[in-house]
Parts: sequence; C-alpha cells; structure tokens
Amino acid sequence: MRVGFAICTCIMLGALAGCSQPPRPSNKLVLWHWMTDRQSALQKLAQQYKQETGIDVDIQLFAPSEAYSQKIIAAAQADVLPDIYGILDKKSIVADFIKAGLVTDLTPAMEADGGRWKNSLFSKALADKSFWPGNIYGVPPGIYGVPIDVTNEQMLYNKKLLAKAGIKSPPQTFDEFIRDARMLRRVGITPFVSGWGELWLLDCFASNYAFNIMGPEKIFATFRGQVKYTDPDWIRVFQVFAQLRKNGVPMDGIVTKGNKYAEQDFALGRAAFAFDGSWCVNVYHEMNPNLDYGVIPPPPVSTEYPLMIWGSAGSTFVVNGQSPNKDKAIAFLKWLTAKKQQVVLARQTNNLPSNREALISTSPVLSEFAQGMDRSTHPNIWPLNEDPTVSEAFDRGLQAILIGEKTPEQVAAQVEQVKEQQMAKKREQER
Repeated sequence: MRVGFAICTCIMLGALAGCSQPPRPSNKLVLWHWMTDRQSALQKLAQQYKQETGIDVDIQLFAPSEAYSQKIIAAAQADVLPDIYGILDKKSIVADFIKAGLVTDLTPAMEADGGRWKNSLFSKALADKSFWPGNIYGVPPGIYGVPIDVTNEQMLYNKKLLAKAGIKSPPQTFDEFIRDARMLRRVGITPFVSGWGELWLLDCFASNYAFNIMGPEKIFATFRGQVKYTDPDWIRVFQVFAQLRKNGVPMDGIVTKGNKYAEQDFALGRAAFAFDGSWCVNVYHEMNPNLDYGVIPPPPVSTEYPLMIWGSAGSTFVVNGQSPNKDKAIAFLKWLTAKKQQVVLARQTNNLPSNREALISTSPVLSEFAQGMDRSTHPNIWPLNEDPTVSEAFDRGLQAILIGEKTPEQVAAQVEQVKEQQMAKKREQER
C-alpha cells in the first residue's frame, strides 16, 4: 500500500470517527531526527534556545535511518507526528505527506522581511523540498522544508600521493586525469576509488558527465523517450567508463565496493583519488586525522556544457501541518539556521552549513566543497526522472563496462531496449 494512500486514509478515518481532540499549543516543541552525529550539538543548541526564549525543544533521536523512516510512517498513520521532523524518502512521498496536510508551507515565513531567511540559505538546498508551479506531483507551489546543512559529491585527491608521482597540481580536464592515473600506476599507486558497488554513487558520477557532454535538455528528452540511449552523446558517456578501465584508473573490485570501504581506502592512502560526498570530511577525520587532501570537481570531458555535480540539502526538517505549535516550530528552525547556530553545527559536525554566511567559519576542505554548490543539481529538483528499471539497467551496464564484460555500444543498445519495454508498459497501463 502506498504511503500517501495510507496516510490520507488514516486521517480521513480519524476525522470521521471524531475520536481525538486536537492538541493545544504549548511552550514545548518535539523534534524527531535520525542523525547520531548531530544529537549532542542539537541538544546543546536546544538548551541555548530555551535559555533565550523559554521554549523547551525536546530533541529525540531514532536511529538508524531505516528505523526512523518506519517510525515516521507509523506516526503519520496514527496522526501522532511531532512538531518538527524529517522525511527520508523520494519526492513523491514528500508530496503525499504535503497533500495529506502533514507538512506546513513555509513560503510566507521564508519570504518575510524581503526574503531575508530564504536568501540566507543555499537555494539548491531549499529546492530539495520545494515544489514549482505545474509540478508533476500536484502539490501547491511553495517551500516545505528547512535544510540545516548541505552536501555535494566531488573528487578528492591525496596531496602526498600526487607529489610522490611527480604530479604538481590536480587535473583540470579528463585527459589530464587519465595522464595522472598513468603516472600514479607507474609508481605503484592505485589511482582511483569510489563505492561503485552502490548504484546511486555510480549513477551520480555518470550524470556529471552526461550534463557535461550533452546538457540538461537532451538528458530530460531522453527520459521522456525523445532521444535514444544509442545516441552518439550517450555513447560518449559510456566511453568515459571504458577509458577508465582501459587506463587502469579504478581500484580492483570497485564495482562491488561499498562506499564505507572506499572511504577507508582513501583515508588510509590506498588510492590517490576518490569520488565521495562532503560528509566524507567527518569520516576521514575519524579514520585518519592527518590526511592531507583537497577537493575538485570531476575533470570535464567537454567544454560545450558545464559539468554539473550532485548537490542538495543534506538534512532537512519540515513542520507538522497538524501541529498547534506551527509558528513556534518555524521560529525555532529560523533560529537554528541563523549564522551563529550554523557555525556551531558546522564546527561540531564537520558538515557544510545551509546558511551561506556561516561558510567563513568552516575548514578549508569544507570551503572547497562549498564552492561547488552554485554548479550543483540533483534528481530531487529535476523536472522528471528516469524510470527506475531503466536507471538500474544503465548503472549495471556501467559496471559491466568497468569489468570489461561489455562495450559502450552493447550497453547503450541494452539500456535502450529496456527503455522501450518500459515505455510500452506505460502506454499499455494508460489505455
């Protein structure tokens, strides 16, 4: 049963039964989250907020994230969601929560005072829980979430390993990256690692080059079925991975490696380059505090279109649309994302702040990650996404190229076949 249907049905039955009284406003807010690394910082900030305002904010942690998501669904069905919470699911499920009245439209608060609050936050992070006019989900346009941090995925490079291979500066183009990989191999250093056993991370890397090679309009046209995956531009995307394999760039076993193991490989100096997200700063610090590394975007193949990186809100809170304390909840989130509190969160958790003004207090590596936010994109803010079955075929095909099982042309033909099958199924369902 779809989540949205379950939520709406529960609310409808509750209204018909009339068995519960609406809660009354109070000076206590309840916030549910899933982030073990932020619990201590959030509790300290909640204590500070109580001292400043007299309002008690009860910070409740439910981990791991899978258990948290189950709790949110159960609470939504039982109509017992807290004042503030997060939704860890795809945008269609967020839309279901909104249409069920369980999420407050924050647009008026964001745009008050000339948009002061909205303008202080990264626009790409706000877009994660925003819906535009005419969106495919049928949600009234508005801003429905407050990001407390942001994240993006880029390339990391080990400065000492590059120096050992005689590489004076990180690559600026894909050809330079291939050249550097060969130089690293000659001195016995594995060039590159990433958790490409996790398809989403492999898909992220591939989409960077799809944007760079053909631009967004052609990508979305492909999703609509107007451009084939056998198009020469898509072949070029697949060839990026064939070149990586041909030149010995990836670490052995990369297509089965989970990202936590890839992060360990890079942190311990087993590879010179990695593809990872900004959360890795905290991970690497725990594994190897002395690691000397920098951040660059994936080196572009083409100059025709800019290379885009995935970037969006890291963690986002919403305000319960049924809460009697909506105004107080909004006021707390506004305070939490103000510069002073954002600096505290960034320093204590090594995550990128969602408030632009707080960036001046971040570490040099986090600042390098932050520089990529203006060129970021994300599936959550795209006008449409590819069919999941097609996406899986695409990513599995990339893995097949990386281990030499298939050529780019073979994978392109296979993915196009799956695409045509899925489109035929959709046409049949619409009849």
